[in-house]
Amino acid sequence: MDWADLGIVLAVRKHGESSVIATLLTEHHGRHAGLVRGGSGRRHRGALQVGNRLRVSWRARLPEHLGNFSCELAYARTATVLSDKHRLAGISAATAVLERSLPEREPQPEAYAALDDLLDKIVGSAHWPEAYVAWEIGLLRELGFGLDLTRCALTDRIEDLAYVSPRSGRAVSRDAAGDYRSRLLPLPAFLTNAASAGEPASAADISDGLTLTGYFLEHHVLLPSNNRVPAARLRLLDIFQRETTKSSSIRPT
Repeated sequence: MDWADLGIVLAVRKHGESSVIATLLTEHHGRHAGLVRGGSGRRHRGALQVGNRLRVSWRARLPEHLGNFSCELAYARTATVLSDKHRLAGISAATAVLERSLPEREPQPEAYAALDDLLDKIVGSAHWPEAYVAWEIGLLRELGFGLDLTRCALTDRIEDLAYVSPRSGRAVSRDAAGDYRSRLLPLPAFLTNAASAGEPASAADISDGLTLTGYFLEHHVLLPSNNRVPAARLRLLDIFQRETTKSSSIRPT
């Protein structure tokens, strides 16, 4: 049995002395793993970086076998941001989240297209952190837990939305939150209709956005399948939390 497809590298794990097991999100065959013989050698090392797009062929004697990948680099996306630790962290976080959250070998063309678009924004857009948070919201929706951030769950108003209920995933306005604010998740302005067009979100808002989506990914996607939030995703959040702390410490008094 064999097929050919485009695939984005999600994870690479060493196998034996010179081979690796690569996990890809393919355009037509979903999240799929395969053995790459000689994958840890110089010939394949540059191609098998998370976030890169490959042309791949998979072959196995039976469909349920691990099978073998042959790979050809189609787009060396990761190499373009090697000097930018923030963008590298974004690529690593997105690929790690999908590697743990998507079912194996189920066609996911929408997920492939969404990831490809996100990675292009991480590489080329100043607003990539906002795009990353929006991408995780879209992923939650695709996996069956959509957030409703358009109007207040208590008053049905669309103004001054500032929180999200961790139970329902619905927005709550500042006034309606009342004494329950400490139990709610902050809703950053860039995810509401109050956002200012063209202005980049602050590190604090990105941190709040990642905390928001991370909560629902952990409790509604990963924990039910006995998975944890990937370390790469935790590192991305830590970057923006540290930037928030740094900005607060140098703010004029």
